Amino acid sequence: MKQVAPEGLAAAALLSLMATAGLFYVNIMAALVSGLSDGLGIAASDAGLIASVNVYGAAFGGLLAIFAVRHIGWRSAAIVLLVALMVLDGVSVLFQNVTVVTAMRALHGIAGGLLVGFSFAVIARTAAPDRVFGMLLVVQFGLGGLGLWVLPPLVPIHGPWVLFAALFLFSLVTLLLLPLLPDFPEAKEASDSASGTFLSTPLLLTVIAIFLFQGGNMGLAAFIIELGRAAGISQDVIGPTLGFSSWIGMAGSALVVATGTRLGRLLPIIAGIAVTVVGTAAFHWSTNVAVYVACNLLTATLWAFVIPYLLGLAAAFDGSGRSAALGGFMSKMGLATGPLVASRFFDLANFDPMIFASALMLLLSGTVAFYPARLLDRRDREYSYRR
Repeated sequence: MKQVAPEGLAAAALLSLMATAGLFYVNIMAALVSGLSDGLGIAASDAGLIASVNVYGAAFGGLLAIFAVRHIGWRSAAIVLLVALMVLDGVSVLFQNVTVVTAMRALHGIAGGLLVGFSFAVIARTAAPDRVFGMLLVVQFGLGGLGLWVLPPLVPIHGPWVLFAALFLFSLVTLLLLPLLPDFPEAKEASDSASGTFLSTPLLLTVIAIFLFQGGNMGLAAFIIELGRAAGISQDVIGPTLGFSSWIGMAGSALVVATGTRLGRLLPIIAGIAVTVVGTAAFHWSTNVAVYVACNLLTATLWAFVIPYLLGLAAAFDGSGRSAALGGFMSKMGLATGPLVASRFFDLANFDPMIFASALMLLLSGTVAFYPARLLDRRDREYSYRR
């Protein structure tokens, strides 16, 4: 089987598929929360807790990956972890007990987090990590949009097993395509675009910004179906809206793939987060269907646009891939914490506290990201000038 070119779009797409397999349930989080609630007959807040445990498991797996990426071959690790994900998704289908399902999803999260950590470390070894992270979001939003549209209506008919079956099939396809990826050896030297030791202040600020950005977005996104229902919007409108939001959101990631860092990182990050804050706050007026639809389209597009730059910013601080794995860990911590925080504010009669909390986390993210983004842009300009 012929392998693809290491710096081509095909390699970027396959690396994105491998990373997505470990965390695909996040892209269908709203379907997972709604499906578990409907299928198991539990409160939406409890279903949100199961989803958070799943992502916290992934965060722990991502933490382990920071220490493992330099000692274990990524290809062997990916094969083992993809098989583990398939087994755990298959086992999850067999149980209806909330406690058992929660435990299964925690183990699933650990395996998935490890896979994402290894994937991010490999992406950091490519020539243009920002662009590959952009491709990652194209894949995630494209397939996530399909899942958000198709899966929720199937759960009341067939049960929550369809959610796990979809995850199983995704891992299987990824496993079959894995041989097409070439080897990506670890860089012998750290990136020339950034200096400083691992866990430097700029890197720490970057991963904190990633945590806040992911938490702010996912906190509201996990309950976006319930928000629409509470606003009096039918599922026939909500489903296509979420699906199209993900697909249109791909434009944001595609823009990153096309432009890379030609505009630097500071301007795209700060401008993108600022508009995301406005779009998130506007969900307050979701009783207007047009506003609900527009806010979903806007925030999805900006989410897909900003996060590749934040992840690429983290990857630039260490050539071995450790900082990228750390960025992935903090990303998953944010994705897990967002729904957990939002569930504390869950109230079908008043979504304003949840909306405010999400917008505040996004605002803080932009504030924290300002310094490391400006610093790296300045160093990149100085490096280009010396050359």
